[in-house]
Amino acid sequence: MAPLEDLLSYALKTASRLGASYAEARFENHVGETFVLRNGVVDVSARGVSRGIGVRVLYKKALGFSSTGDLTRRGVSEAVKRAVELAKASARLLSKGVSMSDEVMGKERVIVRPRVKHENVATEDKTELLKMADGAIVEAAEKRGVKAVSRVFEMTLGRLEKHVLNTDGADVYLDKPLSALNCIFTIFGEGRYLQRFLNLGESRGWEAVERWRIDDMMAEEAAAVSEAVKKAVAPPKGKMDVVLGSEIIGLVCHESAGHPGEADRMLGREAAQAGETYITREHLGSRIGSELVTIVDDPTLPGSFGYYLYDDEGVKASERVLIERGVIKELLHNRETAPEFGVKSNAASRANNYNREPIVRMANTYMKPGDHTLEELIEDIREGVYVKSYMEWNIDDKRWNQRYVGVEAYLIKNGELGDMVFQPVIELTTQALYSAIDALGRDLKFYAGYCGKGDPMQGIPVWFGGPSARLRNIRLGQTSVE
Repeated sequence: MAPLEDLLSYALKTASRLGASYAEARFENHVGETFVLRNGVVDVSARGVSRGIGVRVLYKKALGFSSTGDLTRRGVSEAVKRAVELAKASARLLSKGVSMSDEVMGKERVIVRPRVKHENVATEDKTELLKMADGAIVEAAEKRGVKAVSRVFEMTLGRLEKHVLNTDGADVYLDKPLSALNCIFTIFGEGRYLQRFLNLGESRGWEAVERWRIDDMMAEEAAAVSEAVKKAVAPPKGKMDVVLGSEIIGLVCHESAGHPGEADRMLGREAAQAGETYITREHLGSRIGSELVTIVDDPTLPGSFGYYLYDDEGVKASERVLIERGVIKELLHNRETAPEFGVKSNAASRANNYNREPIVRMANTYMKPGDHTLEELIEDIREGVYVKSYMEWNIDDKRWNQRYVGVEAYLIKNGELGDMVFQPVIELTTQALYSAIDALGRDLKFYAGYCGKGDPMQGIPVWFGGPSARLRNIRLGQTSVE
């Protein structure tokens, strides 16, 4: 096998020889292991490797993409030929075509070194940690007279290696570890149930898993959910003040600022794949929320699940301000969408593997915090509800109408937390939610996820987060069946 950099350079030369005006070649190597624990029993313990080269070309203002796992000159040559043929076929059908923005191309090696390599931790220790966390859920439920009827853990530990070259001069390399844990459990008792799911993820080694202390975390989460199943009362209905926890605010930022702020979605590409957006060109610069609301997307946060310093088109990443002081400011762009708006790319081009084309994606989307403590957010509320976490959410295709069902939630009476409430429902528009915020906490927290988009589907690592937030005079509801 030829050295990988030689293969990438060969791909670019072949594309140019075949008439492409632009070409990029991206090598990706994903190495990882996955453990799945179901109700205390190891269900899956597997290792996997995915490596190959993706090639994208521009021919007469039409893009073509292809990929290969055959890391030889022959394999790469065939992939380039397919990409050029696809672009030529598209060029005959397009009336307008694609332009790529002029950008300063990055040339850098970015290496994130884990403190503790995943391979240096015994398999038995990894599965034992999951069993301890599972046992903590069971014990917490039993102590409160209910049952943890279902528990599923999935832990993924891996490494991503990526190298991008293009004919405009980009030469960027990324090597980083990834640690991720997903858990979902269901508590049943008193003729009703609640479900809780948690997602953790960082671009770090085993040290991240150690810091999570998942046995203590699961014991605390299961205790709260068990108390809610056992004792929670029906939530009040009608208009009132509500405090939303950082987990919910993070999801709101991802779904109703990040996704609608994807420029390719505004241009219609995503309509048949992942939905539309309420944002039009005319909405840029218009008010969507209170002056306290600033939402950004920043790939450069050290250790974040969506971490990168250069995107898959070789553009240097930085913080992107989607909403600034309540005003829609910036969209997420790649080099294809940027010229449509007369701007530069802000490095939002990402693919989740070598065999997927890079498209506009989020990285780490969150609301900037305020300076209040949780107690200060609550202290002047006469009657309301604090919704700390959620178990269900829905949002429409345009990311305008949304609904969240709480799992751990409490009544607020005269500035103090009271009884737990069962499945309070918040249902309102994006603008109504952002406009109702009148105070933000300083408790900025991040949560991991795999954001889905594209066809074929691309699930890609992201963080979403924010602080706790106080919303004034919004309508609270409840589920139809307890």
